[in-house]
Amino acid sequence: MRSETHLKRRLGPVLMIGYGVGVMVGAGIYVLVGAVAAQAGIWAPLAFALAGLIATPSALSYAELSSRIPEAAGEAAYVEEGLGSHALGVLVGLGIVAAGTISAAAVLRGGAGYLTLLLPLPNEVVMVGLGLALIGVACLGVLESVSFAAVLTLIEVTGLALVIWAGFSVEPSPDLSPLPTPHWPGIAAAASLAFFAFIGFEDMVNMSEEMRNPTHDMPRAILGALAITTVLYLGVSWAAVRAVPLAELSASEQPLALVWQSAGHGPQLLAAIAVAAALNGVLAQVVMAARVLYGLGRRAPALSVFHAAHPRLGTPVLATVLSGAGMIALALSAPVEQLAGASAMVLLGVFLLVNLALIVLKRRSAFAPFRVPMAVPVLGASFAGAALIAALGGFA
Repeated sequence: MRSETHLKRRLGPVLMIGYGVGVMVGAGIYVLVGAVAAQAGIWAPLAFALAGLIATPSALSYAELSSRIPEAAGEAAYVEEGLGSHALGVLVGLGIVAAGTISAAAVLRGGAGYLTLLLPLPNEVVMVGLGLALIGVACLGVLESVSFAAVLTLIEVTGLALVIWAGFSVEPSPDLSPLPTPHWPGIAAAASLAFFAFIGFEDMVNMSEEMRNPTHDMPRAILGALAITTVLYLGVSWAAVRAVPLAELSASEQPLALVWQSAGHGPQLLAAIAVAAALNGVLAQVVMAARVLYGLGRRAPALSVFHAAHPRLGTPVLATVLSGAGMIALALSAPVEQLAGASAMVLLGVFLLVNLALIVLKRRSAFAPFRVPMAVPVLGASFAGAALIAALGGFA
């Protein structure tokens, strides 16, 4: 049976906002708050606010580009159209696939670790079982995948709301009295770290070919997801530094569980919600990576085998299986921490190129269904370039 060459347009803006919130929140916020607090102290919420401001120009650039070029393999299409290099566009697309697969592997490992706290099973068995189950869900259909992700998003957002409630229901930490003077170098370093908690809007544009009205709805979905995520991060980080002494918070790999326990609750509920968050993050990355491979198959003859959708399911099954298999293999064997650092640098490089592409496209033609001022991609390129230089320095 021959495969179709097009995806099914079944998604509206509400589900896409849910997808975006899920992929941005993912499992990262459940471990990242402690690391940010270690550098920014009680000013961790300010670090998250600054990180959101840094991410906003690139998110706005993606919003305009998604209205100009509503394709899967979005970044590859943007860079090729804007910078006029087919090879660079394909390279950017492959970088996005690699970054998404590595990120999924890291989240899969984290989610499996939380699940083994609830079920007495070997970590490797849990990783393989969860990975195969999520590959199956991703193959079933985009509406089914994104709907399932939306349910997981509701669970994890509920968990974050519970954390905020717990953090504000206990006596304030002694670290808040008196309020210390902000240590700006530490806050800046923490903002650089917290920036990666906002990465995820770039995944959304790769779902454009499965939205019913992408030029109108995708920009609004990107901005809506970013706004919701920012509010959640500010509330969670403030609740955390308010409820838990900084020494404990910054040393913990499960900082939000500490906030929950500070109100007299057991850790099991937060562990279960963290598993849901991990499942959401993994599913979103696998779905995204498969769509990028599908889009690259249209642009690169060597990858044309991936430009095929199942005739009944309407999903790129081969691309999904390949990205999922790579995720499981990395989760089982790779030093994910080092790979994740390289993945972050790849994404910053992509952000730099995407913003430069939009600058060129805006100079070429001012018309777009959704438009932002020229200053937006200029700021986005500047922020991404500066962060990339800083990341390269740290990596070296």
